Amino acid sequence: MAVSLPVEIEPMRLADIPAVLQIERLSFSAPWPAYAFEQELTANRLARYIVARSGGLPVGFTGIWLMVDEAHITTFGVHPEWRRQGVARRMLLRLLEVAIELGARRMTLEVRVGNDAAQALYRSFGFRVAGRRTKYYSDDGEDAFVMTTPELSGPTMHGVLASERARDVDEAGA
Repeated sequence: MAVSLPVEIEPMRLADIPAVLQIERLSFSAPWPAYAFEQELTANRLARYIVARSGGLPVGFTGIWLMVDEAHITTFGVHPEWRRQGVARRMLLRLLEVAIELGARRMTLEVRVGNDAAQALYRSFGFRVAGRRTKYYSDDGEDAFVMTTPELSGPTMHGVLASERARDVDEAGA
């Protein structure tokens, strides 16, 4: 289903949790419970979460924990009807900007070894495989790649971010 409504990237609110949980259930075999998101938004001072919103409803979400000078992506989901439309790309761009605003030097994440689409997105933003976690996922024992960016304030990431911001402006104007 092609969707053409505008998408805004905003901080996640407690009122977003029911929609985020729906996306979680549609996206993951072991979804987070509501209380986990509530804790992240109200009690975890190291956490920042955002949503992609269209027509007032979340269609995607993601978040990071800032640990010393590293921003670690904790979760990332897009509603199936909104996939392959640039929502994940826009959220990742905003998440990197948030990480830079918070003083992070790098961003890291774990991604399923078999999730080629997500890996391609992350690689397009400069992430590279830095390691492998054996049997990382509890639902099926799949391995995870650990991916990390170059220095966020370095020339490589400056170029990536400038390119992605220009792409975002071009797509918004289309």
